[in-house]
Amino acid sequence: MDQRDFRNAMGNFATGITVVTTEMDGKIEGMTVNAFMSVSLDPMLVVVSVDKQAPMYDILQQTKKYAVSILREDQEDLSMIFADQIPGKDVVEFDRLDGQPVLTNAITTVACEVQDMVKAGDHMLFIGKVTDISIQEGNPLLYFGGKYHHVKNID
Repeated sequence: MDQRDFRNAMGNFATGITVVTTEMDGKIEGMTVNAFMSVSLDPMLVVVSVDKQAPMYDILQQTKKYAVSILREDQEDLSMIFADQIPGKDVVEFDRLDGQPVLTNAITTVACEVQDMVKAGDHMLFIGKVTDISIQEGNPLLYFGGKYHHVKNID
């Protein structure tokens, strides 16, 4: 088994797509993340996993706050922008949730304060205590097998 086999195996797990954002020195920073999950209901905790080579690795350790925007199915371009696959970060519009920058029209946004940081291999798990949530209608953008997918509604 090698790293490619592992990546391919993990690619068989369908995930939603999120953009994790924070603000440092007046500048909004963000990155696309599909390694996001809820951890606890009491207290309300979520976790994002960030590679140690990503700029957000150091930034989140400094800001100790972040927001998660769960993308809707028509926001594939935002996923690609914050994955640095296409340009456009300078024209993205943001709203605010508990003072944190969040993407406009995401189906769900969650504001967090970092409660704990756990090193896990070549990543850091940023465990965030949820400070606010906003929910809108819509279907999520999905990622499976290295490609974007959409929920197919069956009536």
